[in-house]
Amino acid sequence: MATRDSILEAARAEFALRGLAGARVDEIAARAGANKRMLYAYFGSKEALWLTVLEGAYAAKRAEERALDVAALPPAEAMAQLVRFNLRYTAAHPEFVALLNQENLHQAEYLRHSERVPALYSPLLDTLRAVLARGEAGGDFRQGVDPLQLYVTIVALGHFYIANLHTLSTVFGAGLGEPAALAARERHCIEVVLGYLRA
Repeated sequence: MATRDSILEAARAEFALRGLAGARVDEIAARAGANKRMLYAYFGSKEALWLTVLEGAYAAKRAEERALDVAALPPAEAMAQLVRFNLRYTAAHPEFVALLNQENLHQAEYLRHSERVPALYSPLLDTLRAVLARGEAGGDFRQGVDPLQLYVTIVALGHFYIANLHTLSTVFGAGLGEPAALAARERHCIEVVLGYLRA
C-alpha cells in the first residue's frame, strides 16, 4: 500500500514536470501506487499537497546547507562553501528549480501560507550574520554587509544560471551544463562574492 512518502515523491516528480495547474491527481496517485481517496485522506487537496511538496523541497535544501557547518570554517572559506553549495545543489536538483519557478508564477500564493519555510531561513540569516561578523573582526570582510542581500545574491548567482541553462547554452553555443563549465561558473561565483566582501 502506498505511503504518505511515496505519494509525496510521486507528487514532487509530477509537479516538477507539469506544475500545479498541469499536474493531475490521478497521475500522482498512479505514480505512487495509490488511489485518489488515499491521497485526499493524507493531504486534503491538490493545493495542500503542492504546499507540502514545496515545503519539503525547501527543507531538504536547508538540511544539506546546515550540514556544511560553516561556523567551523574561516570566514572566506565559509562564504566559498555557501556559494559552491548553492550552485551545486541547484544543478543537482532541477526539480527544486522547477518547483520554485512554478510557485513564482503563482506569485507565492501557496508559500505565503507556510509557517515552516520562513522558520527554516531565520537561522540561516543568523549563521550568515555570524560569518560576516567574524570576517569583519578579522579584517577580511568589509563592514555593513546586509546578510539578506548577500544570501539573495549567492542564491541568484546559481539559480539564474541553472534555471536558464538550456537557453543560455543555445544562445552562446556552449554546453554550460558540462562539468567543466559548472566548475568554471563555481569559481567565478566565488570570486564575485569574495571580491565584494573583501575589506
